[in-house]
Amino acid sequence: MGSITLRQVEKTYPGPKPVKVIHGVDAAIADGEFIVIVGPSGCGKSTLLRMVAGLEEITGGEISIGERVVNRLEPSERDIAMVFQNYALYPHMSVYDNMAYGLKIAKVPKAEIDTRVQKAAKILELGALLERKPRQLSGGQRQRVAMGRAIVRQPQVFLFDEPLSNLDAKLRAQTRLEIQKLHAELGVTSLFVTHDQVEAMTLAQRMIVMNGGRIEQIGTPEQVYGAPASTFVASFIGSPPMNLMSGEAAGSTFTSGGQVLPLPVPAPHGGALTLGLRPEHAQLDPAGTWPMKVDVIEMLGAERLVYGHLGTGPQAAPFTVRIDATLVPPKVGDELRLAVPPERLHWFDGDGRRVS
Repeated sequence: MGSITLRQVEKTYPGPKPVKVIHGVDAAIADGEFIVIVGPSGCGKSTLLRMVAGLEEITGGEISIGERVVNRLEPSERDIAMVFQNYALYPHMSVYDNMAYGLKIAKVPKAEIDTRVQKAAKILELGALLERKPRQLSGGQRQRVAMGRAIVRQPQVFLFDEPLSNLDAKLRAQTRLEIQKLHAELGVTSLFVTHDQVEAMTLAQRMIVMNGGRIEQIGTPEQVYGAPASTFVASFIGSPPMNLMSGEAAGSTFTSGGQVLPLPVPAPHGGALTLGLRPEHAQLDPAGTWPMKVDVIEMLGAERLVYGHLGTGPQAAPFTVRIDATLVPPKVGDELRLAVPPERLHWFDGDGRRVS
């Protein structure tokens, strides 16, 4: 069983002023799940992954892989395989030897090594490249070799530490598809770390969104995108991010930046709140009740992003609308009217936590 359980996991770096970077993380990952840990640089996601791998000691709490508590086990004893950002291939060895090296060290019989390497090469379409050296490969091919080296280990758990960061946009998209196919075929429990929310949304069965060494939300991509647990998640997940406006609610009106906005349904309660709306959920409508002045328009192929402000005062709240590129676009300086579907409004309290 390749399940992973984290119980109140903590990490503190010692020194004259100890620095705590992971604050009591709890998570349960089922056998065969593909989990993506996502967050900005410095949030602790790679540190958490390295603690699961055994490359970082934990300061407190407990990590279990399968039925075993692995706190005091060496990385080689945890039955995991890791794929790094920088490939970490031996430059003087062929692709075949790079993939086989770990098995040779473990004294796996030669025939078994050959069977595993050939199978992994077939899965990753590396059969024609087995005699090449890493310098003769593209970045995408090198990353596939690194994944092949992990596959031949036949571990309980795969750990991916930002493996696509060194690839260009096209190769990243191709490699994401390969990783999805790989997981569908092998079904091995996988933890994948990235700062790229597009990678997280497209790869994850469930996502762990981290901020400041804490978990902000765990859920499927649909849950995290459709019902963010905090303003941090709302602003981090989604491109462009959710429109967030701080203001005062009073019944069926919301005042932000001096602009009074009518609400299609009353706010959950009166007083200070933050109102959120995804850019694609605001609708251009001459009969709409929210006024928006256009500042900038971006053409993105199948869609346009319209940037502007709600209202015309000096404190008017910035606002973004996503529209289909087939629509006649507004012009800079135009004053639009927006209709707001009531079921698309998101509310957050003064601490940035979601309000039902």
